[in-house]
Amino acid sequence: MIRPILKYGDSGLHAPAVPVKSVTDQIQGLIDDMIKTMYAAPGIGLAAPQVGIGLRVFVVDISVGESPTELITMINPSLEVCNGDGVITEEEGCLSLPGFSAMVERTDEVVVSGIDRDGNSQTIEGKGLLARAFQHEMDHLNGTLFVDRLRGIKRELIVRRIAKLRRNGKW
Repeated sequence: MIRPILKYGDSGLHAPAVPVKSVTDQIQGLIDDMIKTMYAAPGIGLAAPQVGIGLRVFVVDISVGESPTELITMINPSLEVCNGDGVITEEEGCLSLPGFSAMVERTDEVVVSGIDRDGNSQTIEGKGLLARAFQHEMDHLNGTLFVDRLRGIKRELIVRRIAKLRRNGKW
């Protein structure tokens, strides 16, 4: 089932997610729903808190469904930042902030470890867009959105526009 995606300002997006205790049928169902929701949006990643579930689960597919082998499911992930090419600043958006994007600094190379949907340990190296997607989804699991990484006028403009949309019943 396609689940509704929470928008910026919802308290569930700003709370750290808790670890998954075991990969149950409910977790499998959540993962299936997250994949369908991500593709329907369309997006390249989705974290469980974005669909109102405060668990440390995310899905990522930078091919947006074009290559089934690129779908990654990560449960209870941990992130290790690598040196790579250093910090890259690129445009970033979010399914929880529809219509908004900004230039966000991210490390160009990371390694994420966790378990897959079958309960097996996995470690995946991400570079470029995949590294950015991993960091973005890890932020969601920690109660942070890309707008929280912005400073100054750019952040203020986005937050003000969202407040205006909320006042007008459009958010």
